[in-house]
Amino acid sequence: MTDTSTPQQLQQADREKRRVAAASLAAAILLTGTKLGIGLWTNSLGILSEAAHSALDLVAAAVTLWAVRISSRPADTEHTYGHGKFENLSALFETVLLLVTCFWIISEAAGRLVFHKPFELNVNAWAFAVVILSIVVDFGRSRALGEAAAKYSSQALEADALHFSTDIWSSGVVLLGLIGVVVGERFDLPWLKAADAVAALGVAIIVVYVSVQLGKKSVGDLLDSVPKGMHDRVAAVARQVSGVESVTRLRLRRSGPEIFADLTLSVRRGAAFERAHDIAHEAEAAVRAVLPGADVVVHVEPVAAEAEDVTTVVRLLAARHGLGAHGIRIYEENQQRWLELHLEVSESLLLDEAHRQATEFERELRSNLPGVTRIITHIEPVGDGAATIRGEPAAQAQVQKAIADFLAEYSLPVRPHDIRVQMAAGELAVSFHCALAPTTAITEAHQLTVRLEEYLRSHVSGLGRVAIHVEPDKK
Repeated sequence: MTDTSTPQQLQQADREKRRVAAASLAAAILLTGTKLGIGLWTNSLGILSEAAHSALDLVAAAVTLWAVRISSRPADTEHTYGHGKFENLSALFETVLLLVTCFWIISEAAGRLVFHKPFELNVNAWAFAVVILSIVVDFGRSRALGEAAAKYSSQALEADALHFSTDIWSSGVVLLGLIGVVVGERFDLPWLKAADAVAALGVAIIVVYVSVQLGKKSVGDLLDSVPKGMHDRVAAVARQVSGVESVTRLRLRRSGPEIFADLTLSVRRGAAFERAHDIAHEAEAAVRAVLPGADVVVHVEPVAAEAEDVTTVVRLLAARHGLGAHGIRIYEENQQRWLELHLEVSESLLLDEAHRQATEFERELRSNLPGVTRIITHIEPVGDGAATIRGEPAAQAQVQKAIADFLAEYSLPVRPHDIRVQMAAGELAVSFHCALAPTTAITEAHQLTVRLEEYLRSHVSGLGRVAIHVEPDKK
């Protein structure tokens, strides 16, 4: 079952995701150029590290915009789960770029702090201005990206939002480094000159932490891992659906913003087809309550209940062979059990084929009911479709008298009505309703109709088909 979003809603989501990604790309271009110019002018490693960081942000933003455009494409024959993985791939690519940035920052800072690599540092108002500008811009775009990522479950936008929110902190560290340098120059504290390189290391540490977290999540999604506990929550709600015996298989995977759930449920094999379908539909709704918008596929498999009665087993096995079974009787005699039933076969069969089907059915029935020592099947034809027979109204007097005599003889509280008698195919066809007390047991009502039918056949000549409908007497 797929997401219920309309095409208009999907297009609106696609446009909004592209808009925020394009705005992020424009901001990255502005910050990269500004930081690079000021960093080269002042020779501030902190600002240059921020420039390198922003340059990679520029590449990452461009990749994010590309990923968002690709991931919005519908599923096709080559990407049957859609194109959402492009967002996961984009996030992983951004992680690699961030780690490359960290390697350069750490090596340059180590050269200045440990190996005393000579450098000139010229901190001025422009250096402070570009860092403050970076903080303001990063705050604005991280907020916009975060809202869009949460609204549309976009990992690519989430990666950018997390990335730029940490940029605010890293820019703050650089700002503190610049302040330390200025204070060191004004109060003749040479050791504070290293504050810029220390700030650069702080930036690198922050970026490494964010990169590792983002990389783990991206790799996890690419490898189809799911958050801890999600599998158990989905399995639990599926098991709670009425009619589900067990959850035999559950597979979950993410593809960009989409989640796919594939479940196999065990349902009692005696359940009707429509009921099994309803159980699958209820399970889909239950899973979607835990995973909103998920694409859910439920497969239902029949299983034997722990304690199935003999009649259920007989009917299920008959249906498996394409046969019908009724009139099932179980006899117990001298500590032995034997079975008698009517077996319905197609009326188009010859006797040898009908007998072969009955024999195969009996063989499987014995293997499923080892306690049964004898099986007697009465083979009878069943029509494949409703038969239409032309009938002519016939006199009802003889039938009505026979019914009245039967009720008088046995003193039964029965009210027959709507009696119909027709001559069809050279014999009488009789149908009528019998109103009984509402508290009458169904077995007692059935026995009454059997006795009444037998009485009619013995007292009405030329009688063929008899149909008696029992119903509760509401008078």
